[in-house]
Amino acid sequence: MNKLLSLLSITLTIFAFLYTAPSQAVERFQSPTASLQVIDRDGRPVEQIVDGDQISLRVELAEALHDPVTVEFLLDGELIEAAKCEILVGEKACQTEMFPSLGWHWLPEGESRPKATLTATVGSQRDVTGQVSVVARPVVLVHGLNSDWRAWTNYLGPNGYLAGIGLQGFAVGDGQFPGVLNTGSLADPTKRTNTIAQNAKILGDYIDAVRKETGAQQVDLVGHSMGGLISRYYLDKYMEEDKVAQLIMLGTPMAGSACANLPASLGILIPAVFEIRPSYVKDIFNQQITHRRGVPFYMLAGTQIVKALQSPCTDVPTDIVVSVSSATAIPLHARDLPLLHTALNTSRIVFDDFVSPLLRSPAGKIPEESDPPLSSSDDHTEQFTRVYSGKIETGESQEIVIAIEPGVSVASFALFDTTRSLQVRVTGASGKEIVLDEEKNGLIEIDDPSTLVYLGYGFENPKPGNWRVTLLSSERTPPEGAHYAISARFSGGARLSAATDILLPQVNESVRLSAQFEMSAQSISVSEMRAVIQGPAGDAQVFPLQAGQDGVYALVWAPDQPGLYGIEVQGRGRLADGMEIDRAAFLVVEAQPVPSAESYPGRVILAWVLAIGVPLLLMIAAIVAWRLVRLSRDK
Repeated sequence: MNKLLSLLSITLTIFAFLYTAPSQAVERFQSPTASLQVIDRDGRPVEQIVDGDQISLRVELAEALHDPVTVEFLLDGELIEAAKCEILVGEKACQTEMFPSLGWHWLPEGESRPKATLTATVGSQRDVTGQVSVVARPVVLVHGLNSDWRAWTNYLGPNGYLAGIGLQGFAVGDGQFPGVLNTGSLADPTKRTNTIAQNAKILGDYIDAVRKETGAQQVDLVGHSMGGLISRYYLDKYMEEDKVAQLIMLGTPMAGSACANLPASLGILIPAVFEIRPSYVKDIFNQQITHRRGVPFYMLAGTQIVKALQSPCTDVPTDIVVSVSSATAIPLHARDLPLLHTALNTSRIVFDDFVSPLLRSPAGKIPEESDPPLSSSDDHTEQFTRVYSGKIETGESQEIVIAIEPGVSVASFALFDTTRSLQVRVTGASGKEIVLDEEKNGLIEIDDPSTLVYLGYGFENPKPGNWRVTLLSSERTPPEGAHYAISARFSGGARLSAATDILLPQVNESVRLSAQFEMSAQSISVSEMRAVIQGPAGDAQVFPLQAGQDGVYALVWAPDQPGLYGIEVQGRGRLADGMEIDRAAFLVVEAQPVPSAESYPGRVILAWVLAIGVPLLLMIAAIVAWRLVRLSRDK
C-alpha cells in the first residue's frame, strides 16, 4: 500500500511540474507536424547522403507565422555557416540554397559520425530536429612516374590503411574500374608513355566510375610524385563540376626534378621524363595549369637528405628525387617529414600524421580556395655535367672521366642503372682510389626504379682535375647487360645558362636556342657547344651551336612533328690554366600542330574570296575596259 501511495505521489508531482512549467519550455519540444528534411540536388528528400554531396535543408512548421523569422541550422549543435533561410509572413516553410556537406561524416575529434543530428532554430523559441545518415567519401589514389597501382598496396584491401579508418580506397589501374595510367615501366622502358594530359583523362574517367559505383558526388584525391601533376591537370582541364573535395600530394615535383635527365638520355620513359624536367614543369606546365576549381592543395615533402653531397640530382633538403623547394614551388598547404621519396606513399607515419587527418577533416575545415596568382619561373638552375650514358655487358667495365674545375664546393654524382646491378669505383683527381662511405660521401643505393636514381655519392671541396668513375658489372647484371646514365651536380664553379626564345612553337616554326658559359673572375675558352635534341619518339639529333657576340652561342632549329622535344645543351671549355669545364643545361619545348583551315573559318572565307572574288573582279574590270574602248571607238 505504501509503495502504491509513493508511486501516486511521484505521478502527481510530475503532472504538476508540466502543468506549471513556462510555455517557452513546452514550445522547444518539436511539434509532431513540423519537419526538417534533407533535399538532394535533384530536389528529393533523402535519409542518407555521402559526405560532400550537394544538399539543401528544408524546414516546415505546423502553422503559418505572423512575423518573418530567420532559420539557422545546426549540425550536432554546431552552426552550419552555409545553411540559413527565412520564413516569410503568412508562410510556414523555407529552404536553404544548395551547399556541400563536406566533413559531415567526421566529428571534430576525427571519429566517424554515421548519423548526423540536424536542428533548425526558428527564432528563439522553437527548434525542429531531424537526422540523416552520412557515408564517408571514397578516396582515389594516383601513382607516379615509372610505377603502377601497386604503389598503393599499403593503402588498399581490408587490412589497408584506408579500411582501418573506415574509408573505401580505389587506385587507378587496380582493375576495380576500367582505366590504367601509363607512366612508364622498366619492364618495357622504350615503350612510349602517356602524356600527363592523356593520363589525366584516364583519371577523370576512373573518378566518374568510382562516383557512379559509390553514389558519391565528390572524392578525395591522393597523388604520389607525378600523380600530383596528373591530378592538377585533371582539375584544370577535365573536371566540369565539383567532383574533388581536396588534393593531397606526396612528394610531387611542382618545379620538376632534374633526376629525370638520367633516363631521358637513354631514350626511355618518354615523354614522361620530359614532362618532369624542371624546365617543362616551371616554364610550360605551371604557366598553363593554373585553375584549382576551389580544391585545396596539400603537400608532404620528404627531407631525409639535408647535406648537398648526399643529394645526387636536386638541391637540399630533399627526398632524393624531389626537393622541398620543388614540392613547395606553388602556393599550397605544406608539411615535411624526414623520409625518402619511396617511403612517402608507403609509410604508416605519413598516413597517420598527414594523410589520415586530412581525409577525416570535419565540417567547416575543408576550405574552398581561389586560384593563386600565376607563378613565375625562378632563374636558379642547378648545374650539371653532361649525362654520360652507355651499356655495360656482363663481365665488362667502362671508365667515365668527369672534369671538376676550381671553385666547386660540392660535387655529387648520380647513377641510373636499368638493372640496378652495376658497381662503382671512383678515382679522384690525385689518382688515388676513394672508398665510398655513407657518412663521408653520402653513399646511397635505392633499389626502386621509380626514384630515377640507383646510386648516389658526393664530395665536399673536391680536388680540381679529372675524376674517373669506373662502372663494373656484377653477378647480378643480367646476360643482356645493363644500360646506364651518370652525371654530376656541382655547387659553385662555372655556370652554363641556356634558353629558347619559344616554348610552344608550331611544327616547322623556327626556334632560336642560345647558351652561354659564365664564371666569376675567369674567362672560359669554349671548345664545344652543341645541342642533343630528342624528338617525341626518343630519336636524337646533334646540332652544333655557333659562336656569336659576347660569348653567346646560338642555334636556329625547327621541330618537324608535334610533341615534346627534350634538349640537352652540352658545353666544354678550358680555363686559362688549361683546366677543363664540363656543363650541360636541360630544356623542353612542346611543338604544336599547325592549325588546319577548318580551325579558322575566317581563313576559309578569305581563301574563297581570293580564289573566286579576285578573278571575278578582274573579269568585271576587263569587261568594263572593253566596253569603254568600244564606246570610244563608236564616237
